[in-house]
Amino acid sequence: MVDSQMVLNGQTFAYTCYAIAVILLMAWFSYKITRSGKGKTVSSVFFYTFVSLLVVLGVSLHLVTYNTIPWAPMDINRADIKADKVFEISVKNHEFHLPSEKLIIDVNDKVLFDVTSLDLTYGFGLFRTDNSMLFQMQVVPGHRNDILWQFLKPGVYTIRSTEYSGPKGAQMILKDVVEVVGQ
Repeated sequence: MVDSQMVLNGQTFAYTCYAIAVILLMAWFSYKITRSGKGKTVSSVFFYTFVSLLVVLGVSLHLVTYNTIPWAPMDINRADIKADKVFEISVKNHEFHLPSEKLIIDVNDKVLFDVTSLDLTYGFGLFRTDNSMLFQMQVVPGHRNDILWQFLKPGVYTIRSTEYSGPKGAQMILKDVVEVVGQ
């Protein structure tokens, strides 16, 4: 599994370059069609060739980055994967109820977070120490809400609600309660 931060950085770079190319095309085209006087106009063959290139590039970006999403293979093959650890977590009255004070996970463990809401719709997100999100899911009452994740390196994570559940929802933070240990 590829680290989600690396995927985010790579996709940010690729899509930023793509967006700049599209914006430059629009600016160039706008400039050419709004100029007054005689001058060279945009050749329709050149214009449509460039637009076609951008379409092919955009679709290619999606196809290439599809397999870099870290959780995709695990989700696709989920029926065949047995979790090394299962943490059953409940949420009620704007509070997470963990099975223990700290959730200890070994590096390379596949962990199933099975989260149940007993009253409202909440979010369940794991955040790194720099406050960037590792993953998140919506927790809806009366539905199965779980996520399978493999931890590839040691770290300490904070659990936060990632959905609006009223003013108290902003306080739903359990700091440094998930610890991944080992090599």
